[in-house]
Order: sequence, then structure tokens, then C-alpha cells
Amino acid sequence: MTSPLTPERRVRLPRGERRAQLLGAALEAFAESGYHATAMDDIADRAGVSKPVLYQHFDSKLALYVAIAESVADDVVRRIEAALASEEGNEARITGCLSSFFEFVEQPSSGYPVLFRSDMTSDPSVASILERTRRACGESMGRVLAEETELSWDECVLLGTTMAGMAQAAAVAWYDRRGSMSRERVLELLSTIAWRGFGAVPPRARVVPVPG
Repeated sequence: MTSPLTPERRVRLPRGERRAQLLGAALEAFAESGYHATAMDDIADRAGVSKPVLYQHFDSKLALYVAIAESVADDVVRRIEAALASEEGNEARITGCLSSFFEFVEQPSSGYPVLFRSDMTSDPSVASILERTRRACGESMGRVLAEETELSWDECVLLGTTMAGMAQAAAVAWYDRRGSMSRERVLELLSTIAWRGFGAVPPRARVVPVPG
């Protein structure tokens, strides 16, 4: 008589696929219960593997959480940079940037609460990821200002980081009130404030070629 096979022997995934599966299970678990209330046993059960298999890929719960946080942060930065890469006018680019971020916030599988509304934001490794994300988004927005204004690079980054911080703070305030205020209304309010601020910065002087 053949003995039953364990789940991990029934399905032997390549290492990269197994890691992705474990990250997905952990993201769901952390999003539902938070970091401190989630045990490695919970994640292993959700992924359908034994705990030793989980530890083959991540040597601690913190290492697993940080891997997820970095992936979520990278996704945010990619979205912002893609929106700002548009060839439309700056007002449309800023609006698109905000729209992309709030679509991410509202998407259940995005991992937004795992990083931005986590019970781990005071942990140095997580705080560093959040700060790096804000700076990267701020620099991306700053490049838009640097192309269009006479402001110094430091001034552009300051304004861009302020904009990124405003969007993040608004998302945190809105997240638990999604039933009473639509994403479209939030975007309308933020876009108006953002563009009135950015739009007030004097544009770079254009050199008009003199006819020969």
C-alpha cells in the first residue's frame, strides 16, 4: 500500500515559484491580521506547505515581512514613474500619478495595508523602506518640476516629496472611510490642491529662436 504524500511532495514547484507562492500567502495573512498576530504556522498552512519548507526560503517572520514590504514599495514607485512618464501636460501627469496611487490603495491584492498601515511602521527596517519609497516618489515628481521650472534640484525634490507625503497621508485618512467617500472624489480634491500648488510655480523661461 502506498503511503499518502505530503502536500509539498505532491506539488514540487521550482524555487522561484514556491517563493512567490509563499510571499502571496504571507501578504494575505499580514493584510488580514497584521504582523504581530500572524504566526509562521498560519502562513505555512495558508500556503499548503510545512513550516520547514517556509523556513527554507525565509529564515524569520521579519525577513518574510521585509521581502513583502520591499515588493510593495517597488510596485508603488513603478506606478508613479509610469504615470509621470506620460507625454501629456504636467497637470494630466500629476492627476495620473495620484490616480495610479489610489487605484493601488483600493486594490485588495496590492499589499497597501501591509506596508502603509502596518503595526510594523516603527521598526527600523520597515521605516527605512517607507522613507526610501517617499524619497523615490518625491524625486520622480521633482524631475517634472526640474524640467519645467527654474527651481533648484533640492527645491524640486522638497516639493515632490511634500506631494508624495500628502498623497500618502490622504490615503491613510481615506482608507477606513472608503464607504463614505469615493476614490473619484478624493482624486478631485487632491488634484485641485496639488495642481494649484505646482501650477503656481513660475515656468522655466523659453528661449525663442530669432529668425535669421
